[in-house]
Amino acid sequence: MREVAELARVSLKTVSRVFNDDPHVLPETRARVEAALRELNYTPNTLATTFRAGRVPIIGLVVPDLVDPYFAAIAKAVGAVAEAHGMAVSVTSTGDDADREPQIVTATLGRSLSGLILAPVTTEQSYLRPWSDRTPIVFVDRAPAKITADSFTQDDHGGALVATEHLLGHGHRRIAFVGDALTKPTVHRLEGYHAALERHGIGRDDDLVVLDVWDRPSAAEAVAALRALDEPPTAVFSSNDRASMALVPAVRETGLALLSFGDFPMADLLEPAVTVIDQDPGTLGTLAAERLFDRLANPGKRFRRRTVVPVSLVERESCRRTSTVV
Repeated sequence: MREVAELARVSLKTVSRVFNDDPHVLPETRARVEAALRELNYTPNTLATTFRAGRVPIIGLVVPDLVDPYFAAIAKAVGAVAEAHGMAVSVTSTGDDADREPQIVTATLGRSLSGLILAPVTTEQSYLRPWSDRTPIVFVDRAPAKITADSFTQDDHGGALVATEHLLGHGHRRIAFVGDALTKPTVHRLEGYHAALERHGIGRDDDLVVLDVWDRPSAAEAVAALRALDEPPTAVFSSNDRASMALVPAVRETGLALLSFGDFPMADLLEPAVTVIDQDPGTLGTLAAERLFDRLANPGKRFRRRTVVPVSLVERESCRRTSTVV
């Protein structure tokens, strides 16, 4: 900066103002400084900036699974917003391990990041209280518990109710619910599923609720167990896209209808194409990142803490009673 100031015949403060796009710099002065910046190929010293601001120009993003298309879409959206604000993103995953989450997240925050976006797998996040007063933290996909923070989630209960109503509208009365862990999103979706059945006078049947479906082997076991019931289901409501991808080969040739909470790659190209509840993870990621930068720019401003983004049914062909996914 000193070299730039000497070449442009201005003060260090003027160089800083030009570099930070301060509008109160005379045009001729700005042109002289910009010419010097180009001639000297000036780049800012990130370490020095960190010492002055007390944080690095990086935000953190922690999600359960980066391979999951849903969380990958969130990460892509967060990255786009961060890039627009001149920041980088440090991304890591917890691997659905609630015991490791506090360690991973606090280690991430220990790098003096400018802020954090978190999709938690723990049931409560009180471990973040020591950090919340000095670092903006925004929750995405899952709302926080035992800590006050901004959150952006989708309408899990309403989406599950719509999905189950759709299957009921196709004449299904024995509808299975398949998911992975009984975390917040799954709990709310299970409640929506039960609410739709109750609305139609159909009693709960715990045999039709199968959890711990994470991959193809567990999906195959789940489908086999469901088909072995005295009154097997005619349809499966999958509570997330990962379970849905595992279920596709398991329901092949079974005649089971399939509806997924969450779209997934090639769902629209299968025969029949799979009906889904579209969550729009890109919007969730964008909103969460924009809120984080709003918090950084306006630390004293009041914002609505909780935002629930609506979901929508994308109707395809997989819910007919005679459908077979191939």
